[in-house]
Amino acid sequence: MWEKTAGDWKAWKGRLRERWGEITDDEWNVIAGRREQLVAQLQQRYGMTEEEAEREISAMEGENV
Repeated sequence: MWEKTAGDWKAWKGRLRERWGEITDDEWNVIAGRREQLVAQLQQRYGMTEEEAEREISAMEGENV
């Protein structure tokens, strides 16, 4: 599923920014559609565990863009 998200990164980036607004523009540029980078940023910014971050991302993937 993430391949589709990464492939349409511009659309997803807007949705993700709405949900996780504390992540800076520079950090979004580092993430650049890579799930593992998003997980790392959620852990750093929001104090999530890896499992929590993965669950949050999976929930977003289940929603329509």
